[in-house]
Amino acid sequence: MIPDTVKFWTILIVLIPSLLCTLFLLYHLLFDRNLRNALHNHTITILLILCLINEMTFYPWMLYYYPNQSVWQRSYMFCLFLGFLDWSLYIAHTLIFAWAMIERHILIFHDQWVSTKRRRFFVHYTPIFVLLLYWFVFYFVVYFFPPCQNRLRPSSLVCIYPCLYDNYILSMWDFFAHQIVPIAIITLCSIGLVIRVLWQKHRMRQMIHWRKYRKMTIQALSIAFLYLIILLPYTIVYIIRNIFFVSNSIINQLYIYTVFLSYFVIPLYPFVCAFSLPELQIKMKNILKLPTTRIMPTT
Repeated sequence: MIPDTVKFWTILIVLIPSLLCTLFLLYHLLFDRNLRNALHNHTITILLILCLINEMTFYPWMLYYYPNQSVWQRSYMFCLFLGFLDWSLYIAHTLIFAWAMIERHILIFHDQWVSTKRRRFFVHYTPIFVLLLYWFVFYFVVYFFPPCQNRLRPSSLVCIYPCLYDNYILSMWDFFAHQIVPIAIITLCSIGLVIRVLWQKHRMRQMIHWRKYRKMTIQALSIAFLYLIILLPYTIVYIIRNIFFVSNSIINQLYIYTVFLSYFVIPLYPFVCAFSLPELQIKMKNILKLPTTRIMPTT
C-alpha cells in the first residue's frame, strides 16, 4: 500500500507547477493568433481546458481527502459530482487524444481533406464535437439519471459506485470502448506515424516536407508516449484482474500502484505540451530569463 502522506505530497508537488503551466499554455494558445488558428493545436487546447477543470476541482478534493478521509462526510450529490469529474474527464481526455492521433495522419499525409472550410467542418470540427457530446451525455446519464440507485462508498476517494456498471454489457462497453480502443488507437497511430514519416522522408527525399510537419509529429508522439507509459500498465493489469479474474497479492498490489499512477496523466500533460511546442519554449525561456546587473569598475 502507498501511504496517504506519500500520495498527498507527490500529487501536490506535481499539481502546483502543472496548474501554472496549464494557465501559461492556454493563455498563449488562445491569444496568439498563429497558435490559435493552427488546426493541430485545437485538440491540444481542448485537452488543456479539460486539464484545467480537473486540476481546479477534483485534484484539490483529492488532496483534502488523504489527510481527512476518516472525518470527511460527503453528501450524495457531492459524491455524484466527484465521481462524474473523476471518471468522465479522464475518459474524455483519452478519447479526444485518440482522435488527435488519427487526425495527425490526416493533417500530415492527407492535408487536402481539410483544405476548405466545408471539409474542415466535417473532418476536423465535427468529430471533436461528436466525441464531446457523446462523452457528456453518456456519463451524465450514468451518474445523475440512472434507472437504479447508485451506491455510496464513504471510505473511498471516489465515494460513489454507478449502479449501471452492475450491468455486465454496459460495464464492458465502458471499458473496451472508452479505454481499450483509445489506448490501441494511440499505440497503433504512434507506430504508424513514425513508420509513415520515415518512409515518406526516405521515398520523396523532401527535407522541406519533413520540416513542415516535424512539430506536429514530435508533439503527437511526445504526448502519446506519456499516455502509453502511464495508462498501458493500468489497462493490462485491469484486464488480468477484472477480465481474466486473476487475483493474487502481486496483481492486487500492481493494480493499486497503476490506479494511483493513472492520476498523473492529466497533471503531466501540460509539461509534455510545453516541451513539444518550440514557440512556447522560446517564450518560457524569455519569461524565466533573469535580468543581469553589470558591475562597472570605479575610478
